[in-house]
Amino acid sequence: MKLLTDAQRAQLLENGRRQAAVKGTSAEIDFKPVVKLFNPCGGGTWLLTEIDPDDETVAWGLCDLGMGFPEFGTVSLTELVEYRGPLALGIERDLYFEAEKPISAYCDEAAERGYVKA
Repeated sequence: MKLLTDAQRAQLLENGRRQAAVKGTSAEIDFKPVVKLFNPCGGGTWLLTEIDPDDETVAWGLCDLGMGFPEFGTVSLTELVEYRGPLALGIERDLYFEAEKPISAYCDEAAERGYVKA
């Protein structure tokens, strides 16, 4: 399975371009996550909002490695694609995920719980 569909990749890049134009200002955009990725054999979950337009291998989002400290930051898409865990399973895309709120709300909830629930 592809990590991102063409439509998701295009939306993540568009969000990245829009965010880059306002980064560091009060006009920063609180996007809804575009895609949810997860580790089927572990606690890893990623809710991605943007791809860096200057380095398309880097995505922004809420990252939870399953250690109780989820945080908003960057993740290497290359590393996610290449990762193989137990039984040689890789990171998967949640085919049924639809964001219901902006990323800030998911971040707040994850900080309270210690994990991402989406």
